[in-house]
Amino acid sequence: MVLTPEMAKAGVTPQMLSSTHRFTCPNCGKEFSMFQSRAIACRGCPKVNQGCKNVRCVHCDKEFPILGFVVNTKEKEKFLTNYMGNVVGRHYNSFGYNRRR
Repeated sequence: MVLTPEMAKAGVTPQMLSSTHRFTCPNCGKEFSMFQSRAIACRGCPKVNQGCKNVRCVHCDKEFPILGFVVNTKEKEKFLTNYMGNVVGRHYNSFGYNRRR
């Protein structure tokens, strides 16, 4: 998906766009996004807002490294993990932290 001028005007960032991209799980073959992974499969994990470098399938619960699966460079990996950590951290600050999974 390409970031259009209209999307940028609405506040969509390249990081947001990459984290909503749907990936096919190499284990079960079903699709999920990194946002889904962090919000559903990683809920309750203490690493979820601390720069975790893994992504977990929401269907089969198998975990994969972001590098090579979502992004192709260590710089992009670090940037995306920090971005997602900040998103989850802001959510926890707004709505509270829940350890249940």
